[in-house]
Amino acid sequence: MSRLALCLSRAIARVTGSALGPYQTAVVRIGFAVTWLLFLLREYPHRQELYGPDGPWSFDLAQQLTADNHAFTALLASDGRAFFEVFYFLAVVSSALLAVGWRTRTMSLLFMVGVLSLQNRSVFMGDGGDNVLHLMSFYLVFTRCGQVWSLDARRAARARAEQQPVTDRVGPALWAVSGLLLVLAALTGRTGGGWLVPALMWATWAGAALWWAVGCWARTREPRILLDVIANILHNGALFVIMAEACLIYATAGWYKIQGSRWQDGTAVYYPLHLDYFSPWPALADLLSANGTLVTLVTYGTVIVQVAFPFTLFNRRVKNVLLAAMMTEHAVIAVVLGLPFFSLAMIAADSVFLPTAFLLGVGDHAARTRDRVLRRRAPALPPSRSPRSPETEEQPRVGFGA
Repeated sequence: MSRLALCLSRAIARVTGSALGPYQTAVVRIGFAVTWLLFLLREYPHRQELYGPDGPWSFDLAQQLTADNHAFTALLASDGRAFFEVFYFLAVVSSALLAVGWRTRTMSLLFMVGVLSLQNRSVFMGDGGDNVLHLMSFYLVFTRCGQVWSLDARRAARARAEQQPVTDRVGPALWAVSGLLLVLAALTGRTGGGWLVPALMWATWAGAALWWAVGCWARTREPRILLDVIANILHNGALFVIMAEACLIYATAGWYKIQGSRWQDGTAVYYPLHLDYFSPWPALADLLSANGTLVTLVTYGTVIVQVAFPFTLFNRRVKNVLLAAMMTEHAVIAVVLGLPFFSLAMIAADSVFLPTAFLLGVGDHAARTRDRVLRRRAPALPPSRSPRSPETEEQPRVGFGA
């Protein structure tokens, strides 16, 4: 009994004392932000027809649908073209800033608003990856996804190195602007949906004010420690939900495939290769489907990997092998079936299971590549300055080299 109590106390201390999986959540943040950013940029010439006033799904139809399903979308605040253009531009900017990790707490909230608003404005635009992005954008708000590989982490490391109080003017300015926007949205009341998303935005806004106030005026460390504990619990809970969601996606997909006759006889992969909608490279599709043995192996292998993956999480080696197989499968789907954003969204969701040692190796390699590129572009030092002078001494690496 004492050993069980000791293990339980250690688990509680681990969950409340730190935000677990900092590199995994950073990869998930970058993956989903880049996926949504690339999608918005690719569809930029067609944005008015997809989500704007020129689309077949009119403003009135969107209002009627959100009144029934209570889906949130800020695009119902106005049907003007200028409002839509500004909102689309802000969605692009927030995705880019979330990818680089600038003010990740605020950008994650704006990222969620952009994803939900555009997707719920025209519900028939998507290829399956939009559902994953829809869910993960909500979960990311609860995570501390800017601990590493972000501009926030770089700024915090510099502040610790300088050992000087940092005067933050950008944070209060963002807080004031976001509060004004929330008040305007509450007064107009034309965002659709129920209470959940607005309540989350108000709670995040109030939490940011409380965090800043405690950091500025608290005379003891206990209030800040309490807020850290709450933030760690929310982060770890959201991380667990992201992992469970990915397992649920694969488990349900695998078990539904087992019930299909085409998956049972090993020919299911053959048919999408010959659909015009999913054949950007017909010659490549014909080459892959010409070998019946290969089609059968891929069909059965897909089912086996999806069904078995949730059960392999307790075996690190087997899990890593199946994870690599699934990521490779999604990369092939992106090329062969022409579904790049669906594949990118699934790869970003799978990244939460990547081992920390692998991510650290990737980060170190990226840091060395960056240093080599910057060293080549740096001008030659004048003869009077020593290479090891204080002005040119290499600073501790943060971000990708953390």
